[in-house]
Amino acid sequence: MIKKWSYFLGLSLFIAIVSSGFKTNDAKQFGRIEGFHLSEDEITNYTVPTIDETAKTSYNFPFTGKSYIGFKQAIAIKESQGLYKLVNPYGYMGKYQFGKSTLRAIGIKDTKEFLNNPKLQERAFKALLSKNKWELRKEIKRYEGKTINGIKITESGLLAAAHLGGAGSVKKFLRSNGTEGFKDGFGTSLRSYIKRFGGYDTSNIIANPNAKVKLD
Repeated sequence: MIKKWSYFLGLSLFIAIVSSGFKTNDAKQFGRIEGFHLSEDEITNYTVPTIDETAKTSYNFPFTGKSYIGFKQAIAIKESQGLYKLVNPYGYMGKYQFGKSTLRAIGIKDTKEFLNNPKLQERAFKALLSKNKWELRKEIKRYEGKTINGIKITESGLLAAAHLGGAGSVKKFLRSNGTEGFKDGFGTSLRSYIKRFGGYDTSNIIANPNAKVKLD
């Protein structure tokens, strides 16, 4: 019994002596990771945004108004949100949503190149406007400024409607006094395009029955 007691007493003294060899600071250092701790005299400061800093930022975008640039950008936003590579469920493609037959009519056969070439798409849009302006030249002269079915007729409105449903559909709409109108697969009507895109300056578009896109 005395031997066992002496053994445990000696073991306890040994552990106490070994433990005393560690410094208090070393014990505190255990488990610390460089860069992820604070020293004893270090103060942490937190900052939060002020009311002015969290206020909604106002961005100033170029105002294109009723210019030709404004016209084509407005159509692009309506057609594709301005996305050059968008192809809709009906196969219409690009920033201005061209069909394959329309592209062929203005000299474009490679649809893959068309989708990957923004410059080509911009030229295609202008070429189609020229072709439609020629086909609607008599209607523009006759109906511009008049009101049909509650909508004021303008050159830009008719050109936008022709982009949506073709020049033939626009002629039918005008001759029926607005009672006959085309709608695309999404339910968008000629009437809505004539109204929405009316009053823009498209005077720079030259009417041309043979308008084609010139490739570089």
